[in-house]
Amino acid sequence: MATQKGEKIPFWLDPKKRAVFFQFCVFCMVGLLAYYLVSNTLENLEKQSIATGWSFLHKESSFEIGESLISYSAASTYLRALIVGALNTLKVSFIGIIFTVILGTIIGVARLSSNWLVSKLAGLYIEVMQDIPVLLQLFFWYAIFYESLPGPHDALSPIKGLFLSNRGVAFAVPARHPAHLYMLLALAAAVIAVYLIRRWAKKRQDATGKIFPTFRVGIALIIGLPLGVWLAFGAPTAMNIPRISGFNFKGGMTLSPEFIALLLGLVLYTSAFVAEVVRAGIQSVSKGQREAAMAIGLRPTLVLNLVILPQALRVIIPPLTSQMLNLTKNSSLAVAIGYPDFVSVANTTINQTGQSIEGVALIMAVYLIFSLSTSAFMNWYNKRVKLVER
Repeated sequence: MATQKGEKIPFWLDPKKRAVFFQFCVFCMVGLLAYYLVSNTLENLEKQSIATGWSFLHKESSFEIGESLISYSAASTYLRALIVGALNTLKVSFIGIIFTVILGTIIGVARLSSNWLVSKLAGLYIEVMQDIPVLLQLFFWYAIFYESLPGPHDALSPIKGLFLSNRGVAFAVPARHPAHLYMLLALAAAVIAVYLIRRWAKKRQDATGKIFPTFRVGIALIIGLPLGVWLAFGAPTAMNIPRISGFNFKGGMTLSPEFIALLLGLVLYTSAFVAEVVRAGIQSVSKGQREAAMAIGLRPTLVLNLVILPQALRVIIPPLTSQMLNLTKNSSLAVAIGYPDFVSVANTTINQTGQSIEGVALIMAVYLIFSLSTSAFMNWYNKRVKLVER
């Protein structure tokens, strides 16, 4: 109904004020419901003499953890034990995402290959891995280590310095040397230099049309700088080789069967979905652009890198982010094969302290932080690579 100019509208008939009023009412209702649930829960816990609060985090944990990226013992606090679990989850998720993206991209491109055998093998891999539940895959890979591989004293050694046994995979690593720290610094400097060169080359190409060989220069810097530092320190080649000591290997580096089984299961399962995402993204680019690129004489690899993938990424990145989040959340299945991830450590903490509400809240908070961090990074990357329309 139209109103005359200057006539004051009552607030209950103003759509904007009514919207604010209803939102305020909903906010109050949610707040009252939360207050009721929290107060009721605390009252019930008090009646059952169950302690609440976060003071348990500073008590002695009194349990061991098989794998830890930081120093830890049974005398450490529950807080440190939970940090160890969170770092273990972060380790398997980070490495798993890297391998999943690489393998999924290769399988996705192979699925579109003109070679009949390669295309069918890629399709078979996708169908098999997608149809087998990830939990069964974890049990399968874990069983292979314990049922098929011998003990440490009879470990298989296909090459010198590499041992396969039911205690995991032990392999030689370079012995500690001051050169390694400077090589890492040189690598970091090379990565920064490549980033700056890439930005300069893009501006130069936009202004002049001249293409700078960024890829070849980048590879030369990333390999050449650490190699130069290594040569400057006398090319140290001493290796820390694992050896049998008691019932297990000492020295070198050992990957536990739980970690390997979890990593294999997550990577092989999730990469099948990533492959389909990559295939769909590539097929979203019109056939005419591919034919136009080939008509001007570009090789198939250049057509893929310069024409197809830059356009396909805008379709690939959103569902790829979802698969990364799925991999991170599926890592919580590690508890089924004994890998000490955050859920496993939190469950042990809950069983010992009885702080179930706090423990579940911590599990939710940690996975929420991991998921939001992954989403934020991928959203940033999506904005960096998206096509700018003129």
